[in-house]
Amino acid sequence: MTLKRDVCFTPANRTRTLHIWLPEDYEQSNERYPVMYFFDGHNLFYNSDATYGKSWGLLEFMQGWEKRMIIVGIECSHEGANRLVEYCPYHFRKGFLGEIDGTGDATLRWMIEELKPMIDSEYRTIPFRECTAIGGASMGGLMSLYAVIRYNRWFSKAACLSSTIAPCMEEFAQDIASCEIDPDTRVYLAWGSEEGRGTKEYPRNDSRDDMTRRNTELAARLERRGANTRVYCQQGGHHCEADWEKQVPGFMNYLWLDR
Repeated sequence: MTLKRDVCFTPANRTRTLHIWLPEDYEQSNERYPVMYFFDGHNLFYNSDATYGKSWGLLEFMQGWEKRMIIVGIECSHEGANRLVEYCPYHFRKGFLGEIDGTGDATLRWMIEELKPMIDSEYRTIPFRECTAIGGASMGGLMSLYAVIRYNRWFSKAACLSSTIAPCMEEFAQDIASCEIDPDTRVYLAWGSEEGRGTKEYPRNDSRDDMTRRNTELAARLERRGANTRVYCQQGGHHCEADWEKQVPGFMNYLWLDR
């Protein structure tokens, strides 16, 4: 079952809506569950909530999937460029996004220090890092990758779809080299073969080969630190929810079921 609830996003002193999935028999059981957090949570379950009228179809997937867990989707800001700022963990001074003083690290600290404790206290979760994952696409993919590297103590798994990594490859290389990464970490890195065709977050000069090179480079760096990765180029995939929906079974099975 799904529910919505508003919470205070203290870094901006604004309200954000949570889109939460609970197993259908949650109220009839005493079971505890793993949790996966997602950025852009309004795009997960219902087309009527999604920004562009198409969701990830996560409701239907969770209803038929064998693993029972809790999903917490965090709705982004819809005001101006706030999403770019709040979902950017670095300070960009160059690149196709222009100059951004990102507050993404504050967003993640809010998740760890306020949101996760609230979810763990009010719902029957398994709070340990081994049972906590994070995911997102585009800027949400960027944030998920940053989270599993910089906050590996809390997140053991990350789904990073079509991540906006081009402006911050140097920063990621430094973070991967300096941060402690547990060997049970799993990271799914994916992109579409038809991306890089003039979308806002992937300009025309960012080719499929560029995205392949960047994602495989980051995967290799993570593997050298002991993490497990899966890289996937979705043939025919575009930078959109309809194609990210097609990847849901792949990344969910890899992160939670594959041995």
